[in-house]
Amino acid sequence: MDEQANALSAIGDDPPASRQRVRGRKEAEEEFEQVQLTDEEINAPGRKWYFVHTYSGHENKVARAIRATVERMDAKDKVFHVIVPTEDEIEIREGQRRTVKRKLFPGYVLVQTIELKEGDPVSDSVWHLIRNTPGVTGFVSSGSQPVPLSPAEVNDILRTMRLEQPRVRVGFTVGQPVRIIEGPFEDFVGTVDEINTEKGKVKVLVNMFGRETPVELDFLQVEKL
Repeated sequence: MDEQANALSAIGDDPPASRQRVRGRKEAEEEFEQVQLTDEEINAPGRKWYFVHTYSGHENKVARAIRATVERMDAKDKVFHVIVPTEDEIEIREGQRRTVKRKLFPGYVLVQTIELKEGDPVSDSVWHLIRNTPGVTGFVSSGSQPVPLSPAEVNDILRTMRLEQPRVRVGFTVGQPVRIIEGPFEDFVGTVDEINTEKGKVKVLVNMFGRETPVELDFLQVEKL
């Protein structure tokens, strides 16, 4: 465990700025490729998708380490894709909007490999290749046998990653006071009465002329006090 932790720490050491920029571009390219996979690649015969567990917060480092191991061991014909499932999310802090990457499954990396069969020497070699990568703590398994995701589960994950419209992080709850920061009711303070996550709408009770009046707004038009 100590050796793996040390190796993972080495992977995470901050490189010079020039290398960080190159790494950033490479990660962006890898992410673009991940969500551009064709249905044929996703559901190719003889291939399965598995969740690999890792140290929380080290998903990207571990994904890079797995890819490097696959490259070094010339195993691209057995391990095909390594993905950290994420989605774009809009958050509002101090009145400022920004788009951030949110991990869909913190502590997990998604890998596509040959189907891992119990007692099969080639499957065992793939299992050991991934399992012995620094930062990997195991496969999601039933007993000792890795359990693959269903095609529907994989398609749902990749569909979420492909969403063009970022989700809005809801930073408030029903009954909580909020300030309206945009629109005709800007600077009004009210209380959250209803949240509709599907439509991205929130109903706020605003005191107008001595009575509470419900106002429907977009999530981005309010902020938590």
